[in-house]
Amino acid sequence: MKRSVKKVAVLGSGVMGSRIACHFANIGVEVLLLDIAPKELLPAEQAKGLTLDSPMVRNRIVNLSLDTAVKSNPAPLFSKSYSKRIKTGNFEDDLPKIAQVDWIIEVVVERLDIKKSIFEQVEKYRKPGTLITSNTSGIPIQLMAEGRSPDFIDHFCGTHFFNPPRYLQLLEIIPSPHTKKDVIDFLVDFGDRMLGKTVVLCKDTPAFIGNRIGVYSMLAITHLVEQLGLSVEEVDKYTGPAMGHPKSATFRTADVVGLDTLVNVANGLAENAPNDEAKGIFKLPAFISKMVENKWLGEKTKKGFYEKVRTADGSSEILSLDLQTLTYATQKKVKSATLEATKLVDDLAKRMQVYEQGTDKAGELFRAMHYPLFEYVSNRVPEITDDFFRIDDAIRAGFGWELGPFEVWDAIGVRASLEKIKAEPKRLPGQSGVVASWVLEMLESGAESFYKIENGVRHFYDIASKSYKPIPGTEDLIVLDHIRDTKTIWKNSGVSILDLGDGILNCEFHTKMNTIGGDVIQGVNKAIDLAEKEYKGLVISNDGKNFSAGANIGMIFMMAVEQDYDELNMAVRMFQNTSMRIRYSSIPVVVAPFQLTLGGGCEFAMHADFVQLHAETYMGLVEFGVGVIPGGGGSKEFALRASDEYKDDQIVQNTLKDKFLTIGQAKVSTSAVEAYELGYLQKGKYAITMNRSRLLLDAKHKALELANAGYIQPAHRQDIKVLGNQGLGIVYVGASSMRAGNYISDHDQKISEKLGWVMCGGDLSAPTEVSEQYLLDLERKAFLELCAERKTLERIQHMLTKGKPLRN
Repeated sequence: MKRSVKKVAVLGSGVMGSRIACHFANIGVEVLLLDIAPKELLPAEQAKGLTLDSPMVRNRIVNLSLDTAVKSNPAPLFSKSYSKRIKTGNFEDDLPKIAQVDWIIEVVVERLDIKKSIFEQVEKYRKPGTLITSNTSGIPIQLMAEGRSPDFIDHFCGTHFFNPPRYLQLLEIIPSPHTKKDVIDFLVDFGDRMLGKTVVLCKDTPAFIGNRIGVYSMLAITHLVEQLGLSVEEVDKYTGPAMGHPKSATFRTADVVGLDTLVNVANGLAENAPNDEAKGIFKLPAFISKMVENKWLGEKTKKGFYEKVRTADGSSEILSLDLQTLTYATQKKVKSATLEATKLVDDLAKRMQVYEQGTDKAGELFRAMHYPLFEYVSNRVPEITDDFFRIDDAIRAGFGWELGPFEVWDAIGVRASLEKIKAEPKRLPGQSGVVASWVLEMLESGAESFYKIENGVRHFYDIASKSYKPIPGTEDLIVLDHIRDTKTIWKNSGVSILDLGDGILNCEFHTKMNTIGGDVIQGVNKAIDLAEKEYKGLVISNDGKNFSAGANIGMIFMMAVEQDYDELNMAVRMFQNTSMRIRYSSIPVVVAPFQLTLGGGCEFAMHADFVQLHAETYMGLVEFGVGVIPGGGGSKEFALRASDEYKDDQIVQNTLKDKFLTIGQAKVSTSAVEAYELGYLQKGKYAITMNRSRLLLDAKHKALELANAGYIQPAHRQDIKVLGNQGLGIVYVGASSMRAGNYISDHDQKISEKLGWVMCGGDLSAPTEVSEQYLLDLERKAFLELCAERKTLERIQHMLTKGKPLRN
C-alpha cells in the first residue's frame, strides 16, 4: 500500500516521549501527545477550586512534560513555534483520537505489563493498517505483541530512538518475525529521509545493537581502569576526540547519560544475555555500585565521575572522582607521548595506527579496550545482525564515534592484528584472543578488509556470498572521501574541486575548521571559472565537521598588526568580489552548509542562488565578537534585504532595527529553520535536508534543476533603498542609550555606529536608492577602520590565544 505519515500519536510524555513528539513536529507532522490523567490534586489546584475532572487538571502531566521539553536545552524543536503542531491529551479522554493517526508510537515506562496494557487499549481504537511501534530500549518485541490481533502484529515493531531524539542520529528498527516487509521498508526509508536518522535494522536480541556494543565498550573500560592504573581524567583524555570519540569521552558521557541508566542496561544484559561469553563485563565494578548507592549518578544529581564546585574566591572548578578513595579532587594534567604524536596526524584511520603503537598508558588502553572489542563484535555476527556494518552504523550514530569497531579494525590492519589480539593479556571477562571464524574465512578468501571503495561507492564484505557488496541505501550518495582520488580536477592548499558528474562541480574547503583565506578565495573563483566554461553548475560544500568557521582571523590580525592596510584592503575586496561572483556568475551556485556556518561561510551562503542546508546548521554573522562588522558582503546584504522588506515608515524602522540587531548581537541560529527566522535565508531560495549524508546529493540535484530550467545570470542591483541620516539617527540614539546604561563598551558603541553607517548608506540627507557596490565600498571602509582600532586587535588576539572559532 502507498503510505504517508501526516499525523502521529505519541503515547507517553516523559523525557523521550515529549522529545520524540517534538522531532516529529520539526518535520511538519501533526502530533497527538498523550499521558495518564493525575490521580491527585496539587495544593495550587485545590486552592483554585479545581477537581480531578477539570480539563487543565486532567492534562496537567502531559502539558507540564511538553512545556519542560520545549524550554529545555539543547532545544528539541527547530523553532519554538513548532510546539503548536503538538496537541495534548490523556489516555482516558483522548485515546479514541488515535483512530485518526497514521502512526502510533508507545513511549511509556519500560515495563512489559504496562506496555501490554496500553496496547490492549490501543487495539480498541486503532484503525487497521496503522503503524504501531514501541520505543523500548530492550524489551523483546515478540513479548509485547502477544495476544494482539493479526493486523496489529503485522504492523508492529520496535523503533528505538536515542536521547535526545533531535540530535542523536541512531534509530533502531526491530521487527518481529511477523512484521510485514513493506512496513519495515517504509519505516527505514521514512527514518532516513524524513527524520534524518541513521536507521539500523536489528534482530530482537537483548539491548539490540547500539546499547549491546556501546555499553559493553564503556563497561570494559570501567573494568580496565584499576588494572591499568588509570584515573578518570586520563581515561577521558585518551578516549575523547583524539580517538575519534565525542568530547565527553567515557566517564563524562556516563555522567550525561546518567549512571543509573547505564546500570539498568548493564543489569538487563546480565539477566537477558546469559550465553554471552563476555557476560562478566556486565557485572558492575565495586566503585560503580558504591556510586549508585551514594546516588552519585552524574548531572541529574550534580555529582558523578565529576563534580562542579565553588572555590573560595567564588569561581567554579570541576573536580574528578578518585576511583580508589571515592573522593573528589582537583584534576591532574594528563601528559602522553602517544597523544602528542596523534596531534600530528589529521587522518583518523592513520591516527589509530599511532595509538596502537603507543608505548605509554594511552597506547596500552587503546589495545586493552580494542582487541577484546574486535573479538566481541565479531562474535555478535550473526547473533544481533547478519551484516557487521550495522554495528558500525549503530556505534557511530548512537555513541558518536567517528569510526565504528570494524572501521577501527580495518585502520590498524585486520590480518596484522590477529597475532596481537591473541598475545594481548586477558584482562576482561570472556576475552580469549580468538576472533570469530568468519573473519578468518574472509582473510582466507583473499579479502583483506571489511570495507573497500569501488567506483566511489563503499562496499562491505558480505559473509554469506564471500564477496563485496554495496552497503544498502548508500549507492547513490555522494561522499567526497570516496571520489576525491579519482574526481579531483583542480586543487590548492585549501580547496579541492571535484567533478560530481552530470555537469556539476563541487568546491570543497579543507583548511582548519574550513576557515576562509586566500587559498579558499582562489579556489572558489577557480571553481566558478571552470563551471562557467565547461559545466552546468557549482555546489560549494565539504565533508568536514563544520561547513566553515568564517574568515581566517589570524591572517587579518597579522595584516592589521603590521599596519599593512593596502594588503588588507585588497584581501577584503577579494572576499567581497568572491561573494558577488557567487551571486552573479553565469551558472547556478548552490551552497550546502551544515553545522557551524559562521562569518564568511554565512556570507557565501547568503550570496548563493540557492542554499541547500542541513537541518542542524548553526549560521550567523558573528564578527561583532572580534570587534569588526561583517566585511565579506554580509553588512551590505542585510541592507539589501531590509530594503526589499520596506513598506511604510513604521515597518522601515522595525525592519532596520531587526536586521541591525541580528548582526549587532552576533545571533547564531540553533537550526536551519531559525536561520530563516533570523534573516540569513530567503523565502523560496533555500531547502532543508534532514539527513546529513544526503546533503551533497540534494545540492547537486538542485544545481541541475536550476541549470536545466534555463538559468539566467542575475543583473546587479542598483535599487537598494537606504535611509541615510534618518536611519543613522535611530542607530546612534540606540547605541548611545546602550552605552549610557553600561550594556555595551565604548568600542561596542563604535562598532554599532559603523554598522549603522553602512546599513543606512552613509551620510545621506534623505532616503536614497544606491547600488550594491556603493554599499560594499562603505562596508570595506568601515571594516578597515575598525581593524585599525587597538581594542579590535586585543579582541582578535584574545580569541586566537584561546583557540576559539569566530564566535561571540
